[in-house]
Amino acid sequence: MAENTVLEVQELTREFTRRGKPFAAVDHVDFRLGQGEFVAIVGRSGNGKSTLLNLITGLLKPTSGSIDLDGNDVTRLNDKQMSVVRNRIVGFVTQSQTLLPNLTALDNVILPSVLCNGKTAQRDVEIPADSSDAKSVEETVSDASSEQTVDDGLPDVIAAAPVSKTHNDPVQDHAMERAHALLRRLQVDDLAECYPKELSGGEMRRVSIARALMNGPKLLIADEPTGDLDAESTAIVMRLLQEVAHDGTAVLMVTHDPDALTYVDRIYRMDRGVLAEA
Repeated sequence: MAENTVLEVQELTREFTRRGKPFAAVDHVDFRLGQGEFVAIVGRSGNGKSTLLNLITGLLKPTSGSIDLDGNDVTRLNDKQMSVVRNRIVGFVTQSQTLLPNLTALDNVILPSVLCNGKTAQRDVEIPADSSDAKSVEETVSDASSEQTVDDGLPDVIAAAPVSKTHNDPVQDHAMERAHALLRRLQVDDLAECYPKELSGGEMRRVSIARALMNGPKLLIADEPTGDLDAESTAIVMRLLQEVAHDGTAVLMVTHDPDALTYVDRIYRMDRGVLAEA
């Protein structure tokens, strides 16, 4: 894998069976994404785009092929190890809403840093970077079995006091500042103390994007990130994703939104599981 390559998939295939007949939802896909690249995948629903994202993030196992994510062979990691990779390397904005209903918007955004043992991001949006965490990804994955990581990456509740009410820990204070900065960038900071049930679909989407960026991921995956947004909010989100890419994060977006495509570097089309540059 090239030095600046964050993601590389080769001959990636995922087969399912329908009415007793196998079919390839993802069909021998070859794809590479480097640092700072902003790429979009388009195509009609049901052609394998979301399946491809779920394979890359380890939520599905491929039938065949390889996935190299920042030097980690995704196909060989167990659930606990993959949870660590998703928390520290990948930011994932899913198409469905996944905010935890028992946490405020602010606490939902801070949650990834709590799962990362309180260590703050290395690449920030508005706050100076904190490079104190020198532990490599390789070390993190190798000792994943010793960490208190929930297999699905999300705890039932945050033990101890609510994150947003904790003020005596410098690391948590920094995390709170970063979370507020992200929410401000997405113009939902005034909703920080609201619970998901109090938010509109578009507001929840923007909180989810803030959460995905919380740990400064090397790879941001966004599945229809503007699906619930009006034109103004779409522009806010896309400008932020473009800035994140300019700062070095690889951004992979699936979208049906033509307005979003004006911000990307390259466009791919997926048709019946086959991926090709448009």
